[in-house]
Amino acid sequence: MKRKRVDIQAILADENLRRELMVPTLQALQAREGIETTRDQAERAYYVVQEGEKAVFFDLVRAEVGRREERFVEALWNRQDAEGAKVGTGRVRFDVARRDFGTIEGSPLAYRRVGLVAHIFRQAPPLDPGFGAVKQGLATAADLRFVRHSWEVAPGHAGQATDWVPFAKGGGFSRFYSDVHLVVRWEHSGSAIRAFKGAYIRNERYYFKPGLTWPLRTQRGFNLRVMPAGCIFGHKGPAIFPVRERDTWFLLGLANSAPAEYLLKGLMSFGSWEVGVIKRLPVPQPTAQQRERIGNLALRIHNIKSSWDEGNEVSTRFRRPWLLLGDLGVLAVPQRLDHLAHHEATEEAHIQALYAQLNDEVYKLYNIPAATRATIEETLGERPPEILWPRMERKSPEQKRMEHVWRLLSHAVQRVVEADEDGIVPFAAVSGETSLLDRLHQELARLFPEQDINQLETEITNELKRKVRGYKSASSLGQWLDNHFFAFHASLYKKRPILWHIASRQGHTPFAFGALCQYHKFDADRMAKLRAGYLRDAIESFRREAARASQEDRAEDRTEWQARLEEAQALDRKLQAVQEGRHGGSEGDEDEAQDQELEHDQELDYRILTPWKSPEDRPQGWEPDLDDGVKVNIEPLQRAGVLRLKNVV
Repeated sequence: MKRKRVDIQAILADENLRRELMVPTLQALQAREGIETTRDQAERAYYVVQEGEKAVFFDLVRAEVGRREERFVEALWNRQDAEGAKVGTGRVRFDVARRDFGTIEGSPLAYRRVGLVAHIFRQAPPLDPGFGAVKQGLATAADLRFVRHSWEVAPGHAGQATDWVPFAKGGGFSRFYSDVHLVVRWEHSGSAIRAFKGAYIRNERYYFKPGLTWPLRTQRGFNLRVMPAGCIFGHKGPAIFPVRERDTWFLLGLANSAPAEYLLKGLMSFGSWEVGVIKRLPVPQPTAQQRERIGNLALRIHNIKSSWDEGNEVSTRFRRPWLLLGDLGVLAVPQRLDHLAHHEATEEAHIQALYAQLNDEVYKLYNIPAATRATIEETLGERPPEILWPRMERKSPEQKRMEHVWRLLSHAVQRVVEADEDGIVPFAAVSGETSLLDRLHQELARLFPEQDINQLETEITNELKRKVRGYKSASSLGQWLDNHFFAFHASLYKKRPILWHIASRQGHTPFAFGALCQYHKFDADRMAKLRAGYLRDAIESFRREAARASQEDRAEDRTEWQARLEEAQALDRKLQAVQEGRHGGSEGDEDEAQDQELEHDQELDYRILTPWKSPEDRPQGWEPDLDDGVKVNIEPLQRAGVLRLKNVV
């Protein structure tokens, strides 16, 4: 018969080993002297000698309703059966050595956890200073003024050597990888921020160094991610700077593990992952093999996630939409979507398997036995899984499929507008310009050179017709462009859209005139060109058609063309008000006065209102400053009601 293998390492790692050996020994020594000693008496003697006094806690919430008083008395009595085993305590009574509470100074560590992990804090040094410097960074005190999404600033104006520097400011839950898509204004080494009351520039000597960062507040658990070189880190996005570069990936893996989160949660006071908490995370000294295994697993998870983000239009890593990534050859759109769904599922299963392996390795590093691991995982409860596509977490396969189609079209539309010289693309053919829909057809043909464009459009339209929760169906590419693109674009770009759909009607009602305008190009000259060129040409066309219909006694047609004419003329008047910066009320020097003016005279106020600028420094008409951001610059158009979407920002 094959003998069962004894796991010596697991036995030696058991923190209860000393007690299990010493208590029977104490009983035997007392018996040799003729003194009968119960196990409970021997355990109390052991604690007095070895660990000091014990504290007892009772968790009556876990007791059965209606039996709490009975369970409390049983736990207080702490009686034993014939074999010396405790009776009735279950998970209600917790005996903890009082010295363990001093192991983690200043910690609110729950009594249920103290006995499990106190030895780890005694044996392993804290993360800071042994393995890394944990630092808190910049607080601007005025994000509207100093912080932008990377796509808001002018092309080429974002980067370490520019006025707008990448800014790690926290963000949503995502372990291992998250794109740094924010930028902070840092011209003249942040002189404007330094002069701003309430701003704090902390630990500046660490700015632009590579490290690891995390969001300060999240209810989903601690989540550390890579912060590349060239970034400034924030108050809400603190950072770890490893002492040794070789420890970067090791620390990333360890800190994102389940046992590390358990230890950190025991240190937390107010539900936020403060710098002081992260500093005290105990980090055992790994062997070379442990460092390599844990670090390699973290690196592989990071790389899979960052590679996927290359298909994300709003990521700084973006290359092409997911439907165009990879060598898909002449595959039709439905087959591409099926292939992409399989690829995503495979990659997600892969990172989840890697994460399970990483947790196994970290449990071994901490020498946590199986029974303690089970308690830890029960206490933590269900943790967020590793997700390849955070934006689409908990979305159905049908929703993901539709998202891919909309992302493809969104990318094609953006390429069309960016390729236009003046950044203004009319929805209908006016002023000798090709319509947006025709240009979209041409762009799709360029993106799919090996496919028939008519067949391609049919395949895409069939997908758009599907009824999928969260996506409005469209019977044609034209209908999608007219009614759905701008809302999707504004949502995708986090209410800071860079393609503005100016239209003579809002909502889903057909409009007489519409054009997409590229934010970075839409200056005073482009506004004048939109009115005097595109819109004026449309107005004259409507006037001619109305006159022709009148001459030919086509009353219904004349009424329709006249309505379009009046609609376009109304749009022109609104744009003129924005162009001139018309407003009612008086100028104020203070932000509060400006807010009151907006509240009372909003319908009459079409100026670009930059709260941090004095009235004399604000634009007198349509003279947008790109550094002021989309929110400030788009508001006059929103107040005038000339955007297809009523509430953009």
